[in-house]
Amino acid sequence: MAADRTMAAPRAAAPRGYAAALWALWLAFVLRVAAQALQRWAPQRFLPPFEAFQGSSLSYDVLLASQLAIIAVMSHVAWRVSIGAVTRSRRIGRALFWIGGLYMAGSIARIAVGLLVPGVPAWFTAWISGAFHLVLAAFVLTLASFHLQSGPGARPEPR
Repeated sequence: MAADRTMAAPRAAAPRGYAAALWALWLAFVLRVAAQALQRWAPQRFLPPFEAFQGSSLSYDVLLASQLAIIAVMSHVAWRVSIGAVTRSRRIGRALFWIGGLYMAGSIARIAVGLLVPGVPAWFTAWISGAFHLVLAAFVLTLASFHLQSGPGARPEPR
């Protein structure tokens, strides 16, 4: 019986800090999507106008479908990290680090241009969508950090 346990693929212990951070970022994004939907179908005075949430020229139907797909992926990832069902991989961590880092840098640059350059196109000054790209980039970087941590469940690197 003990031999069976040692032959199984190593899994990460459910690191609460990473899981909590992933779920917090997920919740922030879900609330943003829900707030925009609420403004679309039942506008509320306490929320910014619907147009303030829209950062691109995508139709709202396409935007909402893509946001729901992102929420589904984020849910799946956060859940698997929460239950310790993700095998850490430094290779995946490095790839996510580069993807997330470039995404974060681009998102910060977008906001910086919107703040510093007068007369830029509206996309640069769409603050709500810009801020939530930071949230999505932070999710990717948090997952990267999870994978890059050594410890129980870390997959050894091939030589």
